[in-house]
Amino acid sequence: NRKLVARGITPFNGLNNFKWLFSRPDFFQAIRNTLAMSVINLIFGTLTSILLAILLNEVRNRTFKRTVQTVTYLPHFLSMVIVVGMAQNMFVSDGPINQMLLSLKLIDQPVWWLGEGKYFWFLVRLINIWKEVGWNSIIYISTMTSIDPTLYEAAAIDGAGRFQRILHVTLPGIKSTFVVLLIMNIGHLMEAGFELQYLLGNKQVYDFSQTIDVFVLEYGIQNNKYGRAIAAGMFKSVVGIILLFAANFVAKKLDEDTLI
Repeated sequence: NRKLVARGITPFNGLNNFKWLFSRPDFFQAIRNTLAMSVINLIFGTLTSILLAILLNEVRNRTFKRTVQTVTYLPHFLSMVIVVGMAQNMFVSDGPINQMLLSLKLIDQPVWWLGEGKYFWFLVRLINIWKEVGWNSIIYISTMTSIDPTLYEAAAIDGAGRFQRILHVTLPGIKSTFVVLLIMNIGHLMEAGFELQYLLGNKQVYDFSQTIDVFVLEYGIQNNKYGRAIAAGMFKSVVGIILLFAANFVAKKLDEDTLI
């Protein structure tokens, strides 16, 4: 084994890396954080994307519609380093968020948003929505434009109001797209992100900010324990594949459009 290591070849050590992985309480903590942030982002990200797409679809003023689309798309192209820097300036103790809440008398003293773990998942959700909602709504908007206009005309003739047309024409029209995207997103539940959690996290919120990817960096790559990093990555990939096939199976059983 020493000769192999000297030649740059790592000997096979069986399942020791996996045993080490599942003996770490902080790895299960990383799984909890990853799943929690992924589920929160999936629910609120999907809902806000659909809501924005519906609102833009109902707008008849093209200039206003294109302006809103452009403003909501632009954050997607910003570097996460810039986004985190903006968030840190906004949520510091004497930042504009606390100043606004104090002026509205919603809080009595500044909130330490960046230093308390109970706020971390909320901040990640808020930042992700602001950054990606416009981009994620594109596919829903394109699906809505392909809905037959005669369906809206028929619904209006039958006396359906705007909300009823959205409920009975628009939402059923994007149902298949929603199901396919939902299946794909469920397959990525083990990927809550890395840059945002790593850059925004600190020692005070470590128990809530450490995801599997951050765990891989700290315990695997930085310590030159690449076997452990690979084991964690394999675990994440296997669980993702299982979730993908499970979601696809459920959709098929419900007679919905499937990905596979």
